[in-house]
Parts: sequence; structure tokens; C-alpha cells
Amino acid sequence: MTRLIAVAILLSFMPSAKSPLRKIDQVQTIVLDAGHGGADPGSISGGLNEKDITLAITLKVGKYLKDSIPDLRVLYTRMADKSVKLSDRPIIANRNEADLFISIHCNANDSPKPEGSETYFMGVHKNDGNLQVAKRENSAIVYEQDYRDNAKYGGFDPNSPESHIIFALVQNAFLNQALRISSYVEEETSKVSEIRSRGVKQAGFLVLWKTSMPAILIETGFITNPENRKYLQSEVGQDAIAKGIFRAIRHYKAHIEKKR
Repeated sequence: MTRLIAVAILLSFMPSAKSPLRKIDQVQTIVLDAGHGGADPGSISGGLNEKDITLAITLKVGKYLKDSIPDLRVLYTRMADKSVKLSDRPIIANRNEADLFISIHCNANDSPKPEGSETYFMGVHKNDGNLQVAKRENSAIVYEQDYRDNAKYGGFDPNSPESHIIFALVQNAFLNQALRISSYVEEETSKVSEIRSRGVKQAGFLVLWKTSMPAILIETGFITNPENRKYLQSEVGQDAIAKGIFRAIRHYKAHIEKKR
């Protein structure tokens, strides 16, 4: 508890960590973020790179959205195998005044046994497992040569639990909306995908930090689990997961705009 209080005090002296707040009562622009890319392959297992799976699923989600909701503006942080700094991804969303930010990833574990999908929104880690997922995804900044001196990261250390707690405390303005879209993702994907849902969780992800809109990170399945990996690699699996995410977004958009 003492450490959390100290972190909270430190956070109060970090004006750079505050995002501009705005009321979001409609979904007109969405930013889709394919995790990793370029020099950063993400997790690797069975000869498969996470960055390739995330891009394929992200592009499929975008196509579903454009085909079904033509008035929705769909933007991407990347549409090819290229490097995009973690700090630049939320900036793209903020600059375009996006109403929703979704980052798509694959999970990994030292053991091949864990399997299933998880959807995260920003918050203090409830257990060490959530912290380890956040640390693994946040460690992508080591591919950026200047990350130690980059003021956008505020001295973030991917190996420091305190750093992850700080970022988890920042993006709480859209807590309820982020929880809602996260729940929709797990609910809808479990209906159409063979990968079972492990539920909605909270953790401090650097890519969600500083977003001025509801933001979530989807772990579509474990690339280190043979069955999940086979499904994630397949056209059928990628399409099913993308369809589930699309349905979740459509459901969320209808809910938000019904309340206007």
C-alpha cells in the first residue's frame, strides 16, 4: 500500500501523463492498432511471428467495418510490416480525435499449456499474471534506440512494476466505456471463434497510455499454444476472430449512440 501511495503522489507531479478529456457519445472514428511490426516481431513460436498475425486480423477487422458501416472512419497505425513506436500509436489516435482505440496482439507463455483470449483495459494489475502480460507487451520499446531519453515515455522502465502501476492509473476517465467494449469483444469472439475466452482483465499497457478515448488491448490467443497457434495462423481462424471483434465494435457503437 505504501508503494501505491508513493506512486500516486509521483503521478500527481507528471503533467505530461494527463490526456485531454472529452465526452464521447458517438463512434465516428476508430483507430485499429496491429501490435508490433518491422524490427519488432513480437512473440515468436513455431516459426510464427506475432506481428504477422496481428496485422492480418487487424486488416480483416477494418474490412468488416468499412463494408458494414460505411460512414465509420477507420484508421490504422500500420497497414504493412513496418515499425511504429509505441509512443506514436496513441498520438495517431489523439491527432485524429478517434472515439475508440483497439490494439490487437497475441499472448505468449513459457509453457505451451495456457490458451485462450483475453481483452485488457487500463487499470492497476489485479495479479502477477496480468503484470507479466503488460511487461511483455511494453518491452517492445527496447526496439526503439532512443526510448531511455524519449520524454514521451517519462522515464518508463519495462522491468519496473512501479512504471506499470503509474501508467495503469492514468487512463481512468473512460473506465466504464473501456470495460464495456472489452466485455463485448470477449463475448462476441467466443461465439464465433474456437479460441475460448479467458475474460476481461486490467493491466498497465504503454500503448494505451495517453489515449484520449476508450482504449483496449486484445490478446487474441496464445501463439505458444499449439492449438491456438494453428488457429491463429489459419485464414478461417483469423476471419472468425476479426468477425467477433467487428461485432463487438458494432454492438458498442449502437450502445453509445443510443444514449445520446
